[in-house]
Amino acid sequence: MHFAREGYPWIFGLGSLSLVLGLLGFSFSGCVLLGLTLFVAFFFRDPDREIPDDTDVIVSPADGRVITVEPLAHGKYASEQPSSRVGIFLSPLNVHVNRVPVTGKVTRIHYQPGKFRAAFAADAAEVNEQNAVSIQDIRGHRVVLVQIAGMLARRIVCRLTDGEQVQQGDRYGMIMLGSRVDVYCPEEVELKITVGQRVKAGETVIGQYRTGTKT
Repeated sequence: MHFAREGYPWIFGLGSLSLVLGLLGFSFSGCVLLGLTLFVAFFFRDPDREIPDDTDVIVSPADGRVITVEPLAHGKYASEQPSSRVGIFLSPLNVHVNRVPVTGKVTRIHYQPGKFRAAFAADAAEVNEQNAVSIQDIRGHRVVLVQIAGMLARRIVCRLTDGEQVQQGDRYGMIMLGSRVDVYCPEEVELKITVGQRVKAGETVIGQYRTGTKT
């Protein structure tokens, strides 16, 4: 099992303190901290995934439950082209490492400060703190990933830089505690998921380019 790099200081720090307390005879406190260490390790887990070897598909950027699938002719991240939005809600028990859904080039990164409403709320995608990454895929179409902080989340991590080349399935960041990730897909993509479906980052296909789409 791998862990997200942001988790190692917490895991080793709490684990070391738990060991010290145990050796000093504070067994109850040591056990409490050991339990907390195990929870933190569980939260920061980063399992390997089987990435589809298919550039015709878009994979999920996050683990969780699909809470919205909707067409968007206009909108904050759909102004340049018609698109569809897929919203994925992550509970504190889900893997929180985010993955790149398509191979391409990062063309824009935009951070928006905001509120911390429940990530599944209808207006969370508009008013909550969020970080949007636009990727031009190998077909020249734009796919937008939006990491949205939730009621418990207080830190969004994005490791990408503007102009960076990315591969489908690459790890690119995470959101601390419960949160949401939205994906804006081009109109040329046929969505393959439904509301309520469980998805895995880098593994579950959420959309596929229609036959005859120009590469």
